[in-house]
This record gives sequence, structure tokens and C-alpha cells, in this order.
Amino acid sequence: MSASFVHLHVHTEYSLLDGFSNIKRLVKRAKEMGMPALAITDHGSMYGVVEFFQAAQNEGIKPIIGLETYMAARGMHDRDPKLDKKSYHTLLLAENETGYRNLLKIASAAQLDGFYYYPRIDREFLAAHSEGLICTTGCMSAEIPRALLEDNPQEAVRRMNWYYDVFGRDRFFVELQQHNVKEIIDLNRRLLELGARYSMRYVATNDVHYINPEDARLQDILLAIQTGSVLSDPNRFRMTDPSYYLRTPQEMVEIFKEVPEALSNTLMIAERCKVDLSFKGYHLPEFPVPEGHTPETFLRALCEDGCRRRYGARADDPLVWQRLNYELDVVHKMGFDAYFLIVWDLCRHAREQGIWYNARGSAAGSIIAYTLDITLVDPIEHGLIFERFLNPGRISMPDIDLDFRDDRRAEMLEYAAQKYGADKVAQIITFGTLGARAAIRDVGRVMDIPLNEVDRITKLIPNVPGKNVTIKETLEQNPEFKAIYNSAPHIKELIDTASLMEGVVRSAGTHAAGVVIADAPLIEYLPLNRPPSGSEDTPIKSVTQFEMGILDSLGMLKVDFLGLSTLTVMARACELIEKRHGKKYTLGNIPLDDPKAFELMGSGQTAGVFQLEGTGMTRYLVEMKPTTLEHVIAMVALYRPGPMAFIPSYIKRMHGEEKPTYRHEALRPIYESTYGIPVYQEQLMRAAVELANYTPSEADELRKAISKKKKEDIEKHKVKFINGAIEKGIPRETAEAIYTDWEEFARYGFNKSHAADYGVIAVQTAYLKVHYPAEYMAALLSVWKNVTEKVALYVTEARSLGIQVLPPDINTSIYDFSIEDLPEGPAIRFGLGAIKNVGQGPVDLILEARKDGPFTSLSDLTRRVDLRSVGKRALECLIKVGAFDRFGPRLSLLENLERIIAASASHFRAAEAGQMSLFGVSEAVSEDFILPPPSGKEDRREMLNWERELIGLYLSDHPLTPLQPILAKLVTCFSGQLSEVQHDERVRVAGMVTNVRPYQTKKGSQMGFVTLEDIQGNIELVLFPKVWQTCAALLEVNKVVLAEGRVDANSSPPKILVDAVKTEMNLVEAAEMGNARPVPKTIRERPADFLPAPKTRAIISTPADVMGAEPPLDWNDEDGPPPPEAFPPGWETWESLGEVLPGSAAPAQGLKEEPLEEKARPVESESPRQGLPLPILPPLSPEILEDGQPPRLLTLILRPNGDPERDRRRIKSLIGILISYPGRDRFEMQIFENGRGHLIDFPNDTTHICPDLLERLKRLLGGEHWRIEPITLQ
Repeated sequence: MSASFVHLHVHTEYSLLDGFSNIKRLVKRAKEMGMPALAITDHGSMYGVVEFFQAAQNEGIKPIIGLETYMAARGMHDRDPKLDKKSYHTLLLAENETGYRNLLKIASAAQLDGFYYYPRIDREFLAAHSEGLICTTGCMSAEIPRALLEDNPQEAVRRMNWYYDVFGRDRFFVELQQHNVKEIIDLNRRLLELGARYSMRYVATNDVHYINPEDARLQDILLAIQTGSVLSDPNRFRMTDPSYYLRTPQEMVEIFKEVPEALSNTLMIAERCKVDLSFKGYHLPEFPVPEGHTPETFLRALCEDGCRRRYGARADDPLVWQRLNYELDVVHKMGFDAYFLIVWDLCRHAREQGIWYNARGSAAGSIIAYTLDITLVDPIEHGLIFERFLNPGRISMPDIDLDFRDDRRAEMLEYAAQKYGADKVAQIITFGTLGARAAIRDVGRVMDIPLNEVDRITKLIPNVPGKNVTIKETLEQNPEFKAIYNSAPHIKELIDTASLMEGVVRSAGTHAAGVVIADAPLIEYLPLNRPPSGSEDTPIKSVTQFEMGILDSLGMLKVDFLGLSTLTVMARACELIEKRHGKKYTLGNIPLDDPKAFELMGSGQTAGVFQLEGTGMTRYLVEMKPTTLEHVIAMVALYRPGPMAFIPSYIKRMHGEEKPTYRHEALRPIYESTYGIPVYQEQLMRAAVELANYTPSEADELRKAISKKKKEDIEKHKVKFINGAIEKGIPRETAEAIYTDWEEFARYGFNKSHAADYGVIAVQTAYLKVHYPAEYMAALLSVWKNVTEKVALYVTEARSLGIQVLPPDINTSIYDFSIEDLPEGPAIRFGLGAIKNVGQGPVDLILEARKDGPFTSLSDLTRRVDLRSVGKRALECLIKVGAFDRFGPRLSLLENLERIIAASASHFRAAEAGQMSLFGVSEAVSEDFILPPPSGKEDRREMLNWERELIGLYLSDHPLTPLQPILAKLVTCFSGQLSEVQHDERVRVAGMVTNVRPYQTKKGSQMGFVTLEDIQGNIELVLFPKVWQTCAALLEVNKVVLAEGRVDANSSPPKILVDAVKTEMNLVEAAEMGNARPVPKTIRERPADFLPAPKTRAIISTPADVMGAEPPLDWNDEDGPPPPEAFPPGWETWESLGEVLPGSAAPAQGLKEEPLEEKARPVESESPRQGLPLPILPPLSPEILEDGQPPRLLTLILRPNGDPERDRRRIKSLIGILISYPGRDRFEMQIFENGRGHLIDFPNDTTHICPDLLERLKRLLGGEHWRIEPITLQ
């Protein structure tokens, strides 16, 4: 090596929130400097070593693999907070393959066994794994330098002796660094003296944490993010100076010119280090096969047996055997016989244990997978292509993703660990990087910029499905974002800085499903990481330090163990069906051609049907009226951004209303099944084979080039396809047109194998729902019991199917939802596990006691169930939702709950002490518990609110219940479905007005926000001035109204920009609604007077950002609504009208009142009404309260400041202030974090809202961040 210096102490971005060196840029910079080699030595991990190795090889420089590990203060298993919190740095470099394997063991043990604040090892472990490693005295945080800095030369010598004895003079070097630290010059002098005593060699390093000097501030920001500090804090942890960059060889020569050997030794070490991390073959575990078999013959035997079973009478079809033999030959030549046996074995175990499973994705294209019972779909029947799954021309591991019922997925993970050995199985790590919004938020916080300003900026960065929109792109394309960028120097600095932070690795996590299985202990191939917190119940106790793509490049076997709730629903439903009807269903025998199942889908009754629920999909199914599985498969493939635009044409062609067209007649047999519209990637592959003489492998390469948008490959295939098509007699112009179509096809072409597999499950769930509605809905509710929005939706659906949903009851409910047979038919009983704050433990105690029979009285309950163990909170929630109604009024039970628990405690204490009477009753509670009457009148509205809060819906009653059949015919969606509606789509909703919040714009125009409540939840309405002027008088609290308008899906939750409000409930017969969204079957008919959406309007999908910020809103419209707190200075001049209307509340300064711009809309013609209107329903009138003014609810709007401890103290202070003002008002806290709102209720506490309280809150919160609204009674 002719160069003068090599960096051996280098941290990349995988030194999480400490290093700022992007690996590719780092290696490229080293190449520019003329360095022949470069090392990677990240803190305590080896996350980036393979990526570094590959990048270095691509740049033509030598990669040196190392690690800066942490040496425990005592032993690596010691965890005393006073003695073991600190640790020392130790630099290690792999000299050879043995050293690399020892590095793997060191990095793994540090994470799995030694982690305490840091991933640590100890001297004993290092000594046992020192072979093949080069060690240095390290940086200023290492053992020997630390002892010298603490003026303890004897300790330094003792440590020096130990390292010298372990590594010897040849592999132990004295490390010298030079940074702007006042102690370092004296430290280097002492190190030189100490090294001379041992005749040791020196090595010069720079403690590299970033690439260029100007990156110092960015790395400083990373440290501030890591420590939760602000940059202005003078006492925060930080680097001493901007010298921790990749210094040039010339700089290093100048700095260490007095110790030239320290420079030349870096070259010598680089020359000695030889580690090869390139692909060395696959590491599939050996699969034990029966005696007399090889993996090849055993796989063939299994497939032949499965073929006869699967195909029955068709088993002798030559096409079947030709396909099977072809696939088996390809699999064997590629060396993947064992792979299929491993997956087959997992599926076999699942079947034997009754664990429902399914294989998703391109695996459905394999007849091997079909005959092994891995997949559900016959690839021959559905025209699926094997090469889409496994391309013999491209050597890569097959990838079969397995779905298991999610409540038993852990059993499959445990089986894999037991079958192949816990040391050979691990989950797979993932790395989270800073996106545009996250970067702005993190940088804004450390720069101490007010949160409202940061929020205002992040909302202007758009969401684009499948694309990470950068700050740079937003600046170029969004004038409003550009205007904010130029509005103030600190905002410009924030955005500029954040743009440089984009893409930096911020955190490590665990892949949701990926598991790696090897033929030897994984530690032989890769380093292992400790699992994240909260994964204690996971059977697999380690995680790889390499992410998915790296594992593929190393030849590791990956299997995805996914949890699919639909399989759980189906399995539980079928268990109920077998128990109640004696009919046993499996995924293999649920019919796929049942007319009633297709009628169910075509009628819009899709709630709970896999892949088909949601108002958008339902709309198209109602229009389509599917009659075959192929129709459903096509809808699964088409209902995505991009291909969704083809759905109307597909439906028209299906019904003969539009004629299919083909670029060439040769395409007809390929596209005919989808009415001339290319939908599937397999169609493209088949067309390439038949029109241009492609082989299936080449066709898959073409598919991959187009779908991955590889420009060079696309052009190469274009020439090949056109030439091949011309040879087949297709005109050049036609061939060019076909290929141009295919380039556009990249946006929407879908894997038919995946669509077919999911289409099968969709039809099967529809079958179960239509033929066994009670069983299916009970299973559906049980699986989704912890998601209140789903519970509300499915309860409404069950009722629409004529199934009663009974409230929870202490004597009849079990943990899950259950079925009770009543004279009028089966009913579903609410499960106790669906009640918030109850949990499995308390329910198990109650059910265990109930084995001896139902509870006859409250006294009986207190004697048979130890209510101390059930817990006060769980009991409160059970009472509030009516589970104890048979024992007395809810208010009385709540008021006497302490006495009830005390009575139970007395009984069980006496039982424990043996003080029982002759009849088994303690003397202390021998008399029946008498429940006194409640202290006041029960508040029916409050009781309903309890139900809504704890189980997600009003179960016992609701003011809208009598109107539900009529409202269902009028609305296009309920609140529970609003989140599924496309942005800017027209809807009609109905509900009871619960809150009216008027505002005044800068122009002086009046507008308002209104909250409607339907049977599933709340709907937020925005009425701009023109609409407000005509509709304000209709909006009275407790009045039932209809509202029509467009959905703003960009806000969270979605809001409706209202065009009209009605109080007259005219029912008309259904008529065609054009592009308007049809309602599910729960909403029985479509209203005829609803305006159709313009046919040319694009459907835009804008899912929420990962961080949850709302997209931008236009504040430039002076007639728009007032801004939330995230608005620039000066917005306080907007005036609130206060409580002008009855029941209106003070305006919120939080996110709920997020204003929305009023946009110009196309003029639309109203559809003609058909039929005669039914009688008009009078609006509901507000109920007069007997005690006058109702109590009020104070909602505090809070945002975390990044310091959990400070947040906790703040909440405690707020609670203390609130309860120090006794009164009858209630309070709650709404906390917005990571784009999500968390509502904390305080059901047992009250306050008194008064000016003095509000003033104290204002001082603590820094503003009026609250909402006050009356608690209306019913």
C-alpha cells in the first residue's frame, strides 16, 4: 500500500444517534482521499459491517471490519446501578476469519448477556475470544487512558499488563488521537511513555463520527436527539470540537509527524486484516428425511401423493404431471429441495395442531406448494406462473410468506425454535430512518422551536403512497412551503438542517414477521441483538443484527411468520359452527362457488368480509355484482391506487355495456378473462412468451424490470420484445404500442398469485357470513374486541342481519362474545373481555367461581369471588357497562363499591383464617348485603357515555336507535366508516348535534364547527360562511340532522366540508348515484337525491403519515376558519364568537378544531328522484334538565415535550390543581403524540371550572390549551 494513512477508528450512522457517517458517502470520500483501506468500528454493534464491506468493494478499497465494544466496569453480568452504570470503550479489529467470528460472538454476547445501559463484555470473555483480533488502548473513554486521566498510573499499568498478556505485542497497539481536548496532549505523552516501557507499537487514529467538518453540527443534533436535550443547553453532552471528521491523510501526517510509525502502522494493520464477507452459498438447515430417501426423493414422493389427493379425477392429466415434474426439476437443480420440505413441515405441524394457515404472495404460482398443502390455489386453474415465484435464470432463495391465525402465531415460532434449535433461529432486525416530517420534528425540538410552528411546517409535506417525499421536493413543488421557508431565518435554518438529516438511521426494531433459520448456530454467520422491550413473551429470544436484505446476500433462509386475524375469525367461527351444527369446515372445504356468498358481496353486505369491507370496495362490488371467484380476484387486484381508475371500465365490460379492445388479436386469449384490461403481472409475462418468444424466466426478468422501473433494463427488453414480436408477425407500430402500455402497467400491474389467494379467503369469509351469520359475527367481534371502532361497526352489522347483541352480564357473558339461543333466534352476548380496563385475569376469576352456577345475588357474588383480586377499576368498568345491572342500579353500585369490596375481603380473610360458619359463610358477612338506593337520580346520558367510552358504542340504548332503520336508508356512511372514504368524496351523514362552535373570520364572516354523533361515534363538520349563513339556525344541540358535503381525509380524524344541512328526513327509493360511493348492506338503500361525483375526478389515496401529522391546510383564505395553535404569530387577532348558540362550547385551541380550506367545486346536476317520499320525521328537541345548568367537561390539550419524566410531573401537577377546586365538572386530558391522540379520562374525579382555575392552568400550560363543553343529559 503506497498511501500514507488508513483510518481505523470510524463510526457510521449505525452508531445510532451518535455517528453521522452514511456508509456509501463515507467510503466514497475515503476513495477520493486515496486511502487504500478503511475500517468500520461502530459502538457496541455490527449492524452495518456487511453493507460497509459491499460498499468498500464497490469502490475498490479494502474493508476492515471492527467494533468498539464496551468493557464492563466489573463483570458483564453485574448490574449494580452505582458500580456498573459506567463502562469503558475497547477498539477491536478482525485480522482474519477467526477474528471476525470472535467479533460476532463478542457483539452478540454484549447484547444478549451483558446489556446494562450499554452492550458490555468483560475481560474474561474478551480473553476467551481474542484470537484473530487486533486491539488498541482505545480512545479517551477506554480503560488505560481513563486510568491515566484519573492520575492512577498503577491501575493503568495493571490494565496494560492484562491486555499485553492477552494479545501480545503483535496484536496490541497504543492508540494516539488528537482532538481539541485539553487533557489529550498530556494523555498522549503518558501513553508514549507507557508504550516505550513495553516496546509497543503506536497507531494514530481520528475518532471519526462524521465525514466532513461541516457535518459537526448535524452530528451534534443527533446527540441532542439521543439525550433529549436542546442545543441551547450549555450542560448537555456534546463533542468538544468539530475535529471528529474523516481527516485527510495529509492532515493526519501533519498532526502525528513526530510519531511517524503511528501512521505507517495503520497501513501495516490494514495489510494484515483480511476478512471476506461475500456470498459463500446457502445455509439452509438440514431437514431429516425418512430412511431410504434423499431430500429430492422425499419431496417428490410428498408431491405425487398430494397431487393425487388434490386433483382427484384430474390427477392423471398430463398437463398436471408435466408442470409438477418441471417444477421439481428446477427446484432440485437450484438446490432448494430442503427449503420446500422445511415449509411443508411448518404447515404440517400447523394442520396437526389445528392452527389455520395460508401462504400469501407468488408462492401460489407453484404446483409443488399446492400439492404440499402449503397454498390454497390451484395454479393451473388460475393461470399462475411458476417463474413469477422462482426464476431458474436468477439464483435467489424462494420466499414463501406464511399467514397463521394471529392468536396462535407464537406456537409456530416456538415450534420452529424447538425443531431447529433456539441458537439457529432468530427474528430479523429493522432500522427506522428519519423521514422528512420526522427530521423536521426532531430538529425543531432540539432547536427549541415552538411545537406549533414545527407542526405547521410538517403539515405542508404531502403524503404520497409508496414514495418518501423529501424536503427538497416539497420546496420545489409546494409554493406555501417555500413561502414558510423564506418567512424567517430560524425557519429556514430548521428546514435546511432537517433536509440534511433525512435518511439517517434513527432506531432499531424487529421485523413484524421475518424469522431466519440456519443449519448451524447463527452466531457462526452473523451477530445477534437483544429483542426490543415488550417482547418478553416471544418464543424466539434473539434478533439478527443484519437486516433482511443483508441476510439474503449471505444466503440465509428467511421465513415470514405473519399473523392474520381473518384466519382467527374463520377458525373460531368454524369451531362454533361445528359445536352448534355438527358441520366441520376447513380452508380446504369451504365452497368457492356458492351463489348466496356472491349475492352477499353484490348487495354491499361486506362488513367483516376479508379484503372487501370498506365503503370504497363495497361501492364497486355493488356495481359489479360478482358471480365468480375470478371477479373477486380481479377486484382485489384492481382496488389500489392506480388501477382503481380501471374499475368502472372493467365493470361496464363485464356487464356488456362497453366493448373490450385489444392492441392485437394475439392478446385476446391473454386479456379476455379481464375483459381486455391488463390487470395481472402474469398476463404481461404470458404475453411476452406468446407474442415475442420469451422464455418464462426472461418474461419474469421483463416483469421485474418494468415493476422496478429499471430504465436500462426496460430499454434492453424493449428492443428484445419488439424484435421478437416482429418475428411473430406483429407490426412494429403495434409492438411498440403494446410495450408502451406495459411501461405504464408498472404503476398498477398486480401479482395474480397474491390476489387469487386473498380472493379465495374473501369468498370463504362471505360464505361463512351468509350461511352462519351468528357464528361468524360472534367470532368477528371476539377477535376485534379490543378495537372499539370495529366493535361498534360489527355490532351495527349484526343488528342489521337481525341478530340481537345483548349487553354484558355477570351471569351469562364469557371472556369473548358468545351465542345465546333465544326463542326469536340466536343472539350474541357481549364478552367481558371487550370492556376496557377489565382484562383476562379478573374475568377468569369470575368464570371460575361461576362454574358452581350463576350468582344469585350481590352477597353471593361477594362470597364466591374475591373482589380484591378482581380489582376496583375492573369492577367499576363492569358496573358502568351494565354487567351488574341484575344486582341493582349502576349509580348505587358505584357509590357502594368500596363496601362491596370490603364485604368480599372480610369473607375471604375469614376463610383464610378458618373463621367460617357451619354453612361455609364467614361470621362477618353472614347477612345478605343490602344495597341502598342511589343518592340521586341516575343520569341516563352519563350511563350511555360510560358505555361508549368503555365498549365503543351505546349498547343499552341511544337516542338515535329508534331512527336507525330510517337513517340507514338515508346516509352513505356512518362515523365508523368515514376513515375509509376517499379524500374529497361526497357523503351524506346523519346524527344528533352534540356541539356547536361558531367562529368569526378576519373578514368578519361567521362560520362554525359542529359535532354530530351517530350510533357508531362522532363526526366533525366544518361549515364555511355561505353554508353557515343558511344552516346555523338548524343546528341546535340534541337535534337530529342530515349533512351533505365532501370529506377532508387529510385531517385526522376526517372532517366533512358541509354543503347542506337538513332536518327533514325524506325517504326516497334508491337510484343510481354515478360515481358516488354506495353504502354497505348495513345501510340498506342508497338515497336517490344524493348528488353524483364528477366522473373525471381523480381518486387520490392519502394514508396518514408515519408520524401522524396532518397534511397542509390553506390559511391564506381570509374567509376560512381560524387556525389551531400551530399557526404563525399574529393569528390571535381572530375573534371567537364564544357560546352564541345553545350548547356551544368555547373554541378548542388544540387539534380538534383544525380548520379546512373551502375549495372551488364543480357544478353537478342532481339525480332525479324516484318513488314517493315517506312521512317526514320531526326533529328531536333538546331535553330540559331538571337541575338547570348541566355540568361541564374540561378537556386539556397536551403535547409531550420529549422528556417523559417532565411530562409525568406536568400531568401530576395538572391533576393536583384540578382536584383542588371541588365541584361537579368533569375533566380529561387529550395527549397528541406521534400523530395520534390519546384520551385520558378521570371518571372518579371532578373539578370546578372557574376563572381562578383557568388562570392557573393558563400559566402552567403556557396558553389556553383546553376545550370546555357542556355535558348534555339524555
